[in-house]
Amino acid sequence: MSRIKIYKDSRANYTALSNRFIDEYMKDANDAQLKVYLYLVRVMSAGLSTSISDMADKFNHTEKDIMRALRYWEQTNLLRLDYDDSKTLVGIHIEEIQTTDEPSSSAPLAPVVSIVPRQQAVQATHTPSMPVSPTSIPSAPAKPSFTADELRSFKEREETAQLLFIVESYLKRPLTASEMKSILYFSEVLHFSVDLIDYLVQYCIERGKKDFKYIEAVAINWAQAGITTPKQAEKFAYKYDKSVYAIMNALGKSASPTSKELEYIKRWTKEYTFPLDIILEACERTVLATDKHRFEYADSILCSWFNSGVHHKSDIQKMDDLFQKKRSTVSGNSTYAKGTASTNKFNNYPQREYDYEALEKELLSY
Repeated sequence: MSRIKIYKDSRANYTALSNRFIDEYMKDANDAQLKVYLYLVRVMSAGLSTSISDMADKFNHTEKDIMRALRYWEQTNLLRLDYDDSKTLVGIHIEEIQTTDEPSSSAPLAPVVSIVPRQQAVQATHTPSMPVSPTSIPSAPAKPSFTADELRSFKEREETAQLLFIVESYLKRPLTASEMKSILYFSEVLHFSVDLIDYLVQYCIERGKKDFKYIEAVAINWAQAGITTPKQAEKFAYKYDKSVYAIMNALGKSASPTSKELEYIKRWTKEYTFPLDIILEACERTVLATDKHRFEYADSILCSWFNSGVHHKSDIQKMDDLFQKKRSTVSGNSTYAKGTASTNKFNNYPQREYDYEALEKELLSY
């Protein structure tokens, strides 16, 4: 198919958007996250204010959906959220997306979007945003300009040499001096252990992110969250995984997953290694079957599929067809048995030809 050239025929008002956002950040965001970020850029560029409820109404999402989207962009370091003493969100800083390898020392302060109560949202849409109180979330220390001697001393440590080797094996190339300084920053300033740095780089690369600016952004986010071990990082990162929220929504859950719910999801994705479409199929069947204990019910379905060697959705259809065939056979035998019993005076009383409890369990396994 031939390429399409896009022409600009109008000079209408517009909102500027970073090319790097389109190239690097947009592909990983879901529908709600994109809507929220683009709307905030629009509001910021016009000097307006908004509210969580206003955004929820505008995009037909819940307020929890809006907050999850904001926290997602905060994790990527594109937003910084300001809270008052009562932990109420009062401001959103839209961070500048750097286009060079090193941030400019004269970069302007991030623009801020004021968050106002619902009853003030309509009036505030025509009022320039006002300064807000400092954020109550501790900010991570800035990355210093390490000297060549500091970098050399860091590289000469035995544990550091091993760590650098591991990181280079993940990247499949040698580290640059700038990347080594980032690892020095993780170790000496953010106080990450070797194990945590190892997990950090592995976590980002598994998600297709080899850019150290992205890795730094994740590290800063973890530092702000008080993460000190790989286990804490794994639990923290899992809560922001898009597939986790897809599963939660499929089961009719709007809140953040609990530790127990995360254990179920981790089992389905890590232990059973099911792709998302199979998990969502089990969730759909669960919702149609029960209003209670949905995680347990979905787990029984997925456990059965795992034990039966399901790898693709087509495998599920084959199992469904086989089950219907078995069910028809059982039903036919049951009818025959009842007809025979009715002609025998010694069998003229209720009999249990089949183990219906076992049959019900078999039904639930599909």
